[in-house]
Amino acid sequence: MMMKYCILLICFGAILDVSAAVNTLTELASIKEKINRAITKFEQTDRELWSYNISRYEDEEGEISSSIEQHSPQTNEPWLLKQINGQVPTKKQIKGFAKKKQEQSNKEKQGENIQLSLRKLINLESLSLVSTDEIHIVMAFNVDMKKKLGKDSIGKLQGKLVYQIDKQFIEKITIWNNAEFSPMLTANITDLTLTFTFVHINGSVLAKQNEMKMKGSFAYFSEINETSQDNFSDYIYQGKQIQ
Repeated sequence: MMMKYCILLICFGAILDVSAAVNTLTELASIKEKINRAITKFEQTDRELWSYNISRYEDEEGEISSSIEQHSPQTNEPWLLKQINGQVPTKKQIKGFAKKKQEQSNKEKQGENIQLSLRKLINLESLSLVSTDEIHIVMAFNVDMKKKLGKDSIGKLQGKLVYQIDKQFIEKITIWNNAEFSPMLTANITDLTLTFTFVHINGSVLAKQNEMKMKGSFAYFSEINETSQDNFSDYIYQGKQIQ
């Protein structure tokens, strides 16, 4: 009788374990679909229909530079350099800035998208649950940036995203390295952190801040110590209506 009771307990426990595993897989699949829809929402947001300001800051081995740019899609010249290193830009600087933006626009028209592609950045199949509460879901994922950071970076980068449950969008993405890697000949990166934050405005998902911190060496003698930050603000929709 005791043996029969023990067997029943073991079988019942096994059923519970299988049920828990099925529930976990079902939950993970549901969350992955939420992330997929959030990526689609970002992809469907056309930044060219918004006016906004970008405040840029860069510290490269102690050499600090900054600028303020304005994007106004309804004007003949959609990009305007408003400030550079705290000063009003010269005509030469304004001309150089306009040329650079035109070159970027031409690359985009030729299919060379220089904007952040969440679908390429986030490997949906590799998503795993880190934590969840009433406001956020935190997921970990594998990162493949070999086109930008070289083949040596494969397997040496990892990522984490924060999904905002109420508004159903990706609020933050963080990427960092777990080992040293070489993006190009004679260059070695020891520390890299990329952080992207987003804001949700009337159904659209727009960049809020991009930040990069990187340390390493170049040609064995030169130190790499860079920090850059782009802050996006003052979004105003210029289209007919927001989907």
